[in-house]
Amino acid sequence: MNTIILISSLSLIGFSVYLFVSTLLKNTASNDALAWGAGDEPNKSKSPVVNFSRSMVHNFTLGYAQKVKNENYRSKVENKILTAGLSQELNVDEFIGLQILWGVAAPALMFILNFALQLGFSPVFCFVLGLLGWFFPNFYCATEKKQRTTSVVVELPFFIDILALSTEAGLDFIGAIQRIVDKAKDTPLANEFSIVLKDIKLGSSRADALRKMSQRLDIPEATSFCAVVIDADQTGASIAQVLKDQSVQMRLERFVRAEKAGAKASQAIMIPMMLFILPAVFIMVFAPVIIQFVTGGN
Repeated sequence: MNTIILISSLSLIGFSVYLFVSTLLKNTASNDALAWGAGDEPNKSKSPVVNFSRSMVHNFTLGYAQKVKNENYRSKVENKILTAGLSQELNVDEFIGLQILWGVAAPALMFILNFALQLGFSPVFCFVLGLLGWFFPNFYCATEKKQRTTSVVVELPFFIDILALSTEAGLDFIGAIQRIVDKAKDTPLANEFSIVLKDIKLGSSRADALRKMSQRLDIPEATSFCAVVIDADQTGASIAQVLKDQSVQMRLERFVRAEKAGAKASQAIMIPMMLFILPAVFIMVFAPVIIQFVTGGN
């Protein structure tokens, strides 16, 4: 039996070495896979895991990621990357390559090493590791989108006020956006307005540039803002007054959301209160009475 295990282990190790060497020698056409829209190198990711994994993805799994031709799945991945604001950090092939690397290759290697070296890990551990690795890119995109949404929702009313004041002062809408981009900090919303300016300078109409911004953000407040500005542009309404009304409406909606969040928090706090606070209060109040009753007052 030990001989069979030893032979199986050596065979698996040899097969792993063969796959490793063949992957290194194979031309994976990484340059074609990194066909970025602007033709630039990818920015350094905010995630250290992505930065650490990028070289391994390009060497080992990018070729397999390119073979995934499901257009529906690729479209969903592209939308996740776009709405998370990671289009300059990741492309679709790298996203799928990360899934293959941490969801398939790493658990398989762990399983082989566990079997060959008798490390004692449970197969369930390898399976859970694979699930976490497969969904890691999704978790990263979801986290970045949540932070991006929070930032945009907080900043948008202030940006709209500045746009309204600038247009009332005599600037046109594009000039007002340029003023904001020049003065604002490096925030998601300022970056989006900067992309709008670039699209317009490259020949896109103002309506198309705003629609693309709405698709990239995928936030109801931003969608409403873009729709109102496009409608005012098409009907000839006063852009300054439209922006003022939109700012007031967004602040009202934010106040309503805060009230809802407060109501949910007051309900959620009932659970820890019932589990921890009330039992402690009962102990403090009734413990002396119970002790006297048990001891007979002595």
